[in-house]
Amino acid sequence: MKGTLTWSALLALPCGELDGAADGWGRLSNRADAARDRIERQVLTGLRETQEGEAVDAALDRLGRLARNFQYVHTETGLVRTALNSLAHEVRTHQKSVREALEEAEGLHFTVDANGSVSYPAREGLIADKPLPGGKTMAGGGFPDLMAPSGTLTAPNPHAAAAQDIADRIARAVTLAADADLRYANILRELKAEDSLDVPDSTWTDAAADMASVRDAARAYLNDHIPYQASAAERKEWWAGLSPELRDEYLATYPDIIGNLDGIPALVRDAANRDSLQLLIGKLAGLDSGEAAEKLEALRLIDQQLQAPLKPGDPPMYLLGIGDEGNGRAIVAYGNPDASKNVAAYVPGLNTSVDVEFVNNDLKRVRDTAIAVRNIDKSSSAIAWLGYDAPQAPNMFDSLDVAGTKRADRGGLAFNGFMEGMSVTSENDDPHITAIGHSYGSLTVGSATQQGEGIPGVDDIVLVGSPGVGVNRAENLGVGAEHVFVGAAKNDVVTKSPSKVQAVANVVGFVMGGPEFSRAAGGIADPGGDDVWFGKDPASAAFGARRFPVSDGPSLVRDWSFGAHSQYFNAELDPASAGSIALISAGQSKRVKIEEFR
Repeated sequence: MKGTLTWSALLALPCGELDGAADGWGRLSNRADAARDRIERQVLTGLRETQEGEAVDAALDRLGRLARNFQYVHTETGLVRTALNSLAHEVRTHQKSVREALEEAEGLHFTVDANGSVSYPAREGLIADKPLPGGKTMAGGGFPDLMAPSGTLTAPNPHAAAAQDIADRIARAVTLAADADLRYANILRELKAEDSLDVPDSTWTDAAADMASVRDAARAYLNDHIPYQASAAERKEWWAGLSPELRDEYLATYPDIIGNLDGIPALVRDAANRDSLQLLIGKLAGLDSGEAAEKLEALRLIDQQLQAPLKPGDPPMYLLGIGDEGNGRAIVAYGNPDASKNVAAYVPGLNTSVDVEFVNNDLKRVRDTAIAVRNIDKSSSAIAWLGYDAPQAPNMFDSLDVAGTKRADRGGLAFNGFMEGMSVTSENDDPHITAIGHSYGSLTVGSATQQGEGIPGVDDIVLVGSPGVGVNRAENLGVGAEHVFVGAAKNDVVTKSPSKVQAVANVVGFVMGGPEFSRAAGGIADPGGDDVWFGKDPASAAFGARRFPVSDGPSLVRDWSFGAHSQYFNAELDPASAGSIALISAGQSKRVKIEEFR
């Protein structure tokens, strides 16, 4: 807009031209995304499978750069589209306000001048039959004077207040439209690429700032319509009801929100989170802290795995959640859970965060499990769910948390939300769902079963390396005791953690009489020998679950190793355990060998 904006100029603004420009930028964004997808899924894959050598490696590197360039173009042009559409939305809102004010003025026989002043007619008086004079008012004119020049009280023209309101509304609409014009002009001016063929982390840092600006400006246009407080089913319905153009805008402007919104289909979440991942990498690269560096290294490894070519037998990888809040968030699926008959969700425990260890260990466990399950039934998916802050030791405050249930309760609530989303987006009429809890993650799974109506859609529960699950009977987990399976290694000290009462008794006994007295006091506190820190030992007869055989694992005393706690999913170190988990996850639990309680 040039010059001073008037109400007539506001009404004459051609919002259709903004719509047309936004559509053009949207088409460009979609083409860039399609080009990136073709390079990554067709060109790169075909080249890797058919060619080799230094020249091929150089070509792969250049093609990878080209794909990243297209991804950046997709993001930035998508933001331009949203900015233009949001501007058109705001201008139309203010145009509507002016039209409504003009219609009201016409109905009252008022006249609105070009400068926004409103003239109103005289009206028959109520005192001594004297007519009340008409007049003119401007925006911000306030109420008319109730005192005549002579100092006597006079009655105001009732039209005056209505005219003042109309003038104020017109002026407000014009002012807000002019502010929107200036605001979006500044935003669009910043949406420009660097003069380079590379897209380094710093460029994604800049893109994250661009996105924040557009999101702030487009709040009424897009954000206010996101169903944050709705159920997963309602969110699915909301997304399905959007036009393709609006879906593209949400993906371009709110990839982190859409990618982590339970109830949105897996393929959509994956696409959103792949874009969000680049923005997070750019954000963390601009921070100077050890925590940011750890998360950044992990996110780069996840990005590399997402881009890596699939080998025969490899399940495709889907990024269903990603974030840097708290200790980090990462939800990774191997195999499309929406399209799979069998879906297993793994919840990790103590010391798990978005770091290199999570990528190398936890994601590997789930990937290996997915491969094993798919060897039994191709229609299967396994998910690593790190959607909560697991306690971190030896951090003093986290060490206190690992002794309590607070984090498990919060995690259980979030896990139920995720599983509800998986249930409503599943394309199978009756999917088989397995929840797997390891270490403190088993307590999180246990807590999830006690909240609301339990874990949505779950059929079987697997607990490995568990210090207890917060309930004393397998039947209390909501799936029937015959559908609760436990793996507890002989040398896994976590599964033998003393109960809280026993721990106190041991300490008191040691103080009073030394080691022997301590053991005696502990035995009195737990006469059945089947209590652990968070309730009954899941591997005990008192708990009543089905215990499958596992390897003893290395001894902490003999081998100075905690390996027994972490090898349940390793088919080489513990084939019995890994095989049992795969059978249960594939819905073949009747084939699982059961051993005696501990």
